Amino acid sequence: MFRLWSSSHHQDNDPLQHEGKINELKAAIGPLSGRSLQFCTDACFRRYLEARNWNVDKAKKMLEETLKWRSTYKPEEICWREVANEGETGKVYRASFRDRSGRTVLILRPGMQNTVSIDNQMRHLVYLIENAVFNLPEGQEQMAWLIDFTGWTLSTTVPVKSARDTINILQNHYPERLGVAFLYNPPRIFEAFWKIVKYFLDNKTFHKVKFVYPKNKDSVELMKQYFDEKNLPTEFGGHAILNYDHEEFSKLMTQDDVRSAAFWGRDDKLPHYGNGHSGAEVAPEPVCLAPVAS
Repeated sequence: MFRLWSSSHHQDNDPLQHEGKINELKAAIGPLSGRSLQFCTDACFRRYLEARNWNVDKAKKMLEETLKWRSTYKPEEICWREVANEGETGKVYRASFRDRSGRTVLILRPGMQNTVSIDNQMRHLVYLIENAVFNLPEGQEQMAWLIDFTGWTLSTTVPVKSARDTINILQNHYPERLGVAFLYNPPRIFEAFWKIVKYFLDNKTFHKVKFVYPKNKDSVELMKQYFDEKNLPTEFGGHAILNYDHEEFSKLMTQDDVRSAAFWGRDDKLPHYGNGHSGAEVAPEPVCLAPVAS
């Protein structure tokens, strides 16, 4: 039995086996054109295979569903000017720093929720996921999420359906894009919400979620393994001052929209738009955890 496991385990980590699986998935998907062809890089095929434990049939189904979703939702066509009002409070934005692995960092502050339209909130989040992926450095394919619970209450939390939709999009259409997500100092009342939401997470995503508590030395040390304290905002136990400037961030996003339009071959006439930018990780406290674009 050990010999069989050892052989299988070796194959799962064999680069030649992986290359063969990638080519097999390419053939299974068939000819592509336009943005689908642009989206489906070898790295993309690899991520979908990894998300489905290198099962070609399951990866094919998953990728086909994403290509269908992208053809209708068109995440690469969302422009900042369409979602800028969602970002006025800085409830979600791309940080000005990366983690120690070079991952793009998204900061989420659910206590800063400022709108009621779930559809618009989702478009805003998808825009920023696309932007985070677009700004990944060469050789890095994952992003990190820092979630600040300052000001969070049950009245400001997202509906369970919205949380489920967010998880669905992240897991099914951006597989292997999330490297780690730190939930920093969530209040006790969050436990009830988490007990529901965690069942929507697949096993891989579940283990990427880390709870950090300032008084829990192990969790604080875990976060330090991922982030340089001089870059980390004080809200996450670091030394940097976090000042979200919506006007400056909007300028940055508008510049990125121009670059994104060129990358995807869009002929957008983006208006001059004046209107923030910036920026953890640790093991969950036992009581709470009974735990971008091609």
